[in-house]
Amino acid sequence: MSPPFLPYGRQLIEDDDLAAVARVLQGDFLTTGPEVAAFEADLAARCDAPHAVACANGTAALHLAALAMGLGPGDAAIVPSLTFLATANCARYVGAEVVFADVDPVTGLMGPDHLEQALSRVGSLTPRAVLPVHLNGQCVDLEAMAPLVARHNLAVIEDGCHALGARQRRGTDWDAAGSCRQSTMAVFSFHPVKTVAMGEGGAVTTRDEPLAARLKLLRSHGMSKDAGAFLCPDQAFDSDGQANPWYYEMAAPGFNYRASDINCALGRSQLAKLDRFTAERARLHGLYQQRLAGLAPLVRLLPEVPWSKPSWHIQVVHIDFAAAGTSRAQVMRALAADGIGTQVHYLPVHRQPYYRQRTGLLSLPGADAYYSGCLTLPLFVGMTDDDVARVVSSLARILGGTS
Repeated sequence: MSPPFLPYGRQLIEDDDLAAVARVLQGDFLTTGPEVAAFEADLAARCDAPHAVACANGTAALHLAALAMGLGPGDAAIVPSLTFLATANCARYVGAEVVFADVDPVTGLMGPDHLEQALSRVGSLTPRAVLPVHLNGQCVDLEAMAPLVARHNLAVIEDGCHALGARQRRGTDWDAAGSCRQSTMAVFSFHPVKTVAMGEGGAVTTRDEPLAARLKLLRSHGMSKDAGAFLCPDQAFDSDGQANPWYYEMAAPGFNYRASDINCALGRSQLAKLDRFTAERARLHGLYQQRLAGLAPLVRLLPEVPWSKPSWHIQVVHIDFAAAGTSRAQVMRALAADGIGTQVHYLPVHRQPYYRQRTGLLSLPGADAYYSGCLTLPLFVGMTDDDVARVVSSLARILGGTS
C-alpha cells in the first residue's frame, strides 16, 4: 500500500475547530454577527495593533488597503516582483501603476537598495506606496527602508500573508508582524495552506483609526448607518430629528468583501493555536535542515535573516538543477510519482503576460535568480518526522545524491 500523498501545505482541523463552527451553524448569525468582531479583536491583540478588519480573503484585504489609501491613476505602487499576483494586482484594481522592485537572490526579500532602484524608475508617476512582502515566513527589514520611505512620503502596506506569528526588529525591540509600528497597514491571508486557516479569509491591521473605519465601510458596499455622518438629512431624519430606523447611506461605492461568522469562528479557534502551530513548523523546518545537509551544495535552505524571527509558512529550498543534470519540472514530476507534492513560490510577477505587455520584460536579476532554483517542499502541522525523512530520501534519490 502506497503511503499517503503529501501536499506542499494543508490545514489541520481539530475537534475544537469543528465545535466552534458548529456553534455558529446552530446559532442565529451566519454572517455579520458577533464572531466577526470577536475574531478582529483576537487578531488585533495577537498582532499588537489597535485595529483589525476582517474580510473575505487576502486579495480582498490588499484591494481594501489600496482603496483606503486612495491610490489611483497617476500613482505608483512599488511591489517586489517575487510575490503572488494579488500584491501587484491590488494597485491595478484602483488604477495605479505597478513599479516592480527586485529582491535578494537568496532570501527573496526586497531591501532598501531594491526600493531605491525601483523609485528611480517611476518616471512621471507619483510614488505613493510600497508593498513589502514578508516571504516564506521571514519579514522584510522595514527599519532599513524607513529613511527612503520617509524621504518619499510613502505609505507602507505590508503583505504579511506568509508571516502571521513572525516578529520584526525595530531598534532593540521585536514587533509582531502586523503591529504596524513601521507601516501604515498590514495584510494577512487565512487560506488553508497558511499557518492559521479560515477556509477563505483575510484581514488588514492598522494603528490608524480613520483608516480602520474606511476599511470597514469599503468592505460592505460603502454603506453607513452612522447618523452623525449622514449627508442627506432631508431623507435621513424624521420630523422629530431622529434617524429613520431603516435608513443607510452610500457616499462612495464599496464591495461585498465581508467575512462570515462561520469563517471567523474557525479563524478564532485556529488563532488560539498559533504558538503551537508556529513551534511545530519551526521544528519541522529544523528537521529539514538536518536531513538536507547531506545534499549540500546541490540543495540549499534559506538563510535566516537577522532582522526577523520567522514563522515558517512554506519550506523552500534552492536546487542547482543544472549541476544535478535535471530540470525542476522533472524533479517535481518524479516527486509527485513518489506521492510528494511540491510548488514554486513564485514565478516573478513582472514575467506575467499582462505586466510584460505594460512594461516590457524587465531586468530584475535577483528575482530571476531566486526563481530559477526555488522549490517548495511539504511543510504543515500534522507532518511526522518520517514524512520529512521520506521527502528528503526521495529528493536525494532523484538528484542522485545521499541524505
